[in-house]
Amino acid sequence: MRLYTNPASPFGRKVKVLAHETGLFEHLELLDEVLTPVAPSDAVSAANPLGKIPCLVTKDGMALYDSRVICEYLDGLHGGRPMFPAEGGARWRALTLQALGDGIMDAGVATRYETFLRPEALRWPDWVQAQKLKIGRALDRLEGEAANRGDEPDIGLLTIGCALGYLDFRYAADTWRNGRPQLAAWFERLDARPSMQATRPRQV
Repeated sequence: MRLYTNPASPFGRKVKVLAHETGLFEHLELLDEVLTPVAPSDAVSAANPLGKIPCLVTKDGMALYDSRVICEYLDGLHGGRPMFPAEGGARWRALTLQALGDGIMDAGVATRYETFLRPEALRWPDWVQAQKLKIGRALDRLEGEAANRGDEPDIGLLTIGCALGYLDFRYAADTWRNGRPQLAAWFERLDARPSMQATRPRQV
């Protein structure tokens, strides 16, 4: 299977972390693409008309996107403990946490585009502030719930871990851990997992 991704992408990392956790990573051929909304990759666009990563091309040539779809597809290929709980409250909690983590990453990536790609004269500080406030509210919610959160990973917890890792990678100066000791302690435990260690984000 071919995975179009980028070492700096938190959504691509999410797929890779799940692949490590499920024993499927060795079945992925990683194709690192450098692209932006204004400089797309022809290879990615040929597989995903939205021109976005991650995009997985299966053995039979089917292209899957986005990270939520890819992760659920991969989760159906292994015989271990599922990363997507099958039913009940556990499923809805995991999917909601996945949505929260995806939202943090969406806001972080959008802010990166606004502050790094957009010409300085055209940047919108109020919009950037609104994205950071969104991230802050999400982190506060996670801090409030951290004491009741276990360490056994599912898609929700893995997504939150990738979101926090992206904040460390792109926004270390914002010190998200300040005032959130329980979330910081939980992330330290998750971040020590081999799947997280093997997928550290980096600029290419």
